[in-house]
Amino acid sequence: MSYSWVGPPTAFNGTNEFLGGDSDSENLNQWYQSGDQAYIIIASAMVLVMVPGLGFLYSGLARRKSALSLIWACMGSCSVITFQWYFWGYSLAFSQYGTSGFIGDLSKFGLMKTLGAPSPGSPLIPDLLYAFYQVSMQFCAVTAAIVVGATAERGRLIPMMVFIFFWATIVYCPIACWVWNVNGWAFKWGVLDYAGGGPVEIGSGMSALAYSMVLGRRQEKMMLNFRPHNVSLITLGTVLLWFGWLGFNGGSSFGANLRATMACWNSNLTAMFGAATWVLLDWRLARKWSMVGWCSGCISGLVAATPASGFITPWGSVVLGIVTGVVCNFATKIKFWIKIDDALDVFAEHGVAGMVGLLANGIFGASYIIGLDGVNTGLFNGGWIQHNYKQLYIQFAYVVAVTAYSFVVSAILAYAINYIPGLKLRASEEAELLGMDDDQLGEFAYDYVEVRRDYLAWTPAQKEPSHSEHHIPQGERHGISQHSQMLEGKEPSESSGEQHTGIGGDRHGIAAEKVEHES
Repeated sequence: MSYSWVGPPTAFNGTNEFLGGDSDSENLNQWYQSGDQAYIIIASAMVLVMVPGLGFLYSGLARRKSALSLIWACMGSCSVITFQWYFWGYSLAFSQYGTSGFIGDLSKFGLMKTLGAPSPGSPLIPDLLYAFYQVSMQFCAVTAAIVVGATAERGRLIPMMVFIFFWATIVYCPIACWVWNVNGWAFKWGVLDYAGGGPVEIGSGMSALAYSMVLGRRQEKMMLNFRPHNVSLITLGTVLLWFGWLGFNGGSSFGANLRATMACWNSNLTAMFGAATWVLLDWRLARKWSMVGWCSGCISGLVAATPASGFITPWGSVVLGIVTGVVCNFATKIKFWIKIDDALDVFAEHGVAGMVGLLANGIFGASYIIGLDGVNTGLFNGGWIQHNYKQLYIQFAYVVAVTAYSFVVSAILAYAINYIPGLKLRASEEAELLGMDDDQLGEFAYDYVEVRRDYLAWTPAQKEPSHSEHHIPQGERHGISQHSQMLEGKEPSESSGEQHTGIGGDRHGIAAEKVEHES
């Protein structure tokens, strides 16, 4: 049984290129298949889940005293970006009326001239839906949520929200215009970037690295025995990201078509081979299987699939997953060489993986994969496997341009905001010791963090509660000795006899061990 593709009920007549027609007198939905529109709305909802997914991932990777602040940072950035995108972001990135090749104009300011005409990204969906998909916790909002991971455990939240608004305006929007706007220089040059290896992945990775550089390293005295505080949260965040990524990459075909299916297949292949590779590399060192390693490899694979899943073959995705797992695993060491405290490895897992995925398009790109959406049939050449050898240097030049622009402009912006009174990026040393949840929010991810700081938490257990007023000396009100020293106005010591040891134990456990040895 076979049938012919008939397209939308009615071909767009072009009588109103700005709005698609007059909705008072005609049905603007006639230009589109309802299935395509429904699919992209669902994909937008799927990608919405990625923002809290990033929050849970970052929260689990941090220590418990700063766990909630990272969830807040991700959700807060979503609010900021939604406003920015509605206000002028969509226009700066996608307005087809700006012809500079580097950034759009303000013709679509506040969603003006954005309604029922075919979108700049694909004739399969209307402009209004395309605008929603591009911000709907998909490209711009998810990218911003990735960047805010740079604040981990020492960054103030409000200065980061200010940074993220202007970052979206002068970093994200220009890069998105380069490669996705019909007038962008990279689009015209033939760069292959399916769902955002440049604007989303390299942009977020390099911007987070620049912000971390300006922010400075965490206090070394607090890094003893540091490890993620909640691996279950890391796994939950990874699974939510994985689910959303199928809407992220599948939806970038802008219709319910074979290219969307291929993108989902390629995304899963790259993610799973990346995860397996990362776990094996970690096993060779510890002779233990790592859940955090699996999550890191899975995310790196999904990142690499972002620019490539709609361009390359399935067997190319297998190769890409293995290469990405190896490269990104070793890339986590770069932060030690350059002495920048990228606490959550945003650069290694997003920036580097995005570069690898973009370069893969120059090798494994195939025109028959690109044409599966029924729109781009015969319009793009593939990569080396189809003897289009120049595609690799085009991809490489694009990677260099995005890397340099995003890092330099983000660093300049972060330095500028840091010098504005009241917007210093970094919290105080005392705040870092207490944790960002206490300093920035006054709320905690876990109630026992607050309970332990209650005065009565440090009183000795008695058979009968004392009726007299409890008095705990100022220096004994916190479990970590450096906290107590700072509250007494003293310089925090590098070490004490009762070091805080992260999730591996606490000073009470150390005291118990002492008693055991003495007996």
